Amino acid sequence: MTATPDVRTNAESVSSVPQIDTSGLLRALTPFRAASNGRGILELVITVGPLVALWITALFLVKAQIWAGLLLTLPAGAFLLRLFMIQHDCGHGSFFRGRQANGWVGRVIGVLTFTPYEFWRRSHAHHHAGTGNLDRRGTGDIDTLTLAEFRQRSRWQQLRYRMYRNPIVLFVLGPAFQFLLVHRFPVGIARGSRALWMSVMGTNIAIALLCLGLIAGFGLTTFFLVHLPITLVAASLGIWLFYIQHQFEQTSWDTAEDWSFQKAALHGSSHYDLPPVLRWFSANIGVHHVHHLCSTIPFYRMQRALAAAPQLREVGRMTLRQSFRTIRLALWDEKSRRMISFRDAATA
Repeated sequence: MTATPDVRTNAESVSSVPQIDTSGLLRALTPFRAASNGRGILELVITVGPLVALWITALFLVKAQIWAGLLLTLPAGAFLLRLFMIQHDCGHGSFFRGRQANGWVGRVIGVLTFTPYEFWRRSHAHHHAGTGNLDRRGTGDIDTLTLAEFRQRSRWQQLRYRMYRNPIVLFVLGPAFQFLLVHRFPVGIARGSRALWMSVMGTNIAIALLCLGLIAGFGLTTFFLVHLPITLVAASLGIWLFYIQHQFEQTSWDTAEDWSFQKAALHGSSHYDLPPVLRWFSANIGVHHVHHLCSTIPFYRMQRALAAAPQLREVGRMTLRQSFRTIRLALWDEKSRRMISFRDAATA
């Protein structure tokens, strides 16, 4: 299997590493780390305003049995995705200048995104600390097996992994399961932590009050036809973005002894080069290699940061069209150092 035309192969990427002065690169990115309270407020207004307008309009249209209102759940889901990206930046302490402002905005948004803020923030920190590290998989990432590990599994275990990697499970059923059920329970890293347990339970109570209010005001049927689809659209889009950021063919995985933070950031994270409109709705999260290298850069400064580091523009670059080819990838082949499909695994 050959690499897609515009995506750099691992050999090309690795050969370019000596030409990238990481310390100099970080110095070039430093001016873009400063958050702006004014810009943060503006980004909130232009995201929350349209979301609420679409949400309320869809609720009233559906309640009046004007079913065209269901179509509004799609753009509303896109705005909710953008709101989740604001929560994401709050979790990195990069959206506002102050820690408390980031924390409280993140918690409030978490009620709308069905994502307990403190719990998710801690899990996401684990992801950043160990992305691309084969010995630190399992927290805040998509399950990924190496080819050797897959071959060592029983037939039943292989079948389970194949089912997990099915696109319907990954991008439709999985997001619903993750955001509606998994986020409701203090599991994994939340065990034994009072703060994380309170984050999950407090968010659950707030979500319950919100849902009960919507049901009381608009009815149960309207709630299920509007609010849940908006949430699920945003969840599926979010999982897709998270997938494409690390599951592309020429990503980078290493054992702990060979792993480095800079290498994983630059070559284990993609540059998802989206059209401007999609870039806006996804809050520049596609510039993911820069984000992993310097996670304190606010998303509203990310394009300027990328322009200041032109040597990164083609590293891990992937277009929207090319990204759909990654859906078939499922296993990390340590020998060829690339993600491969189950069909490739049969002949590898």
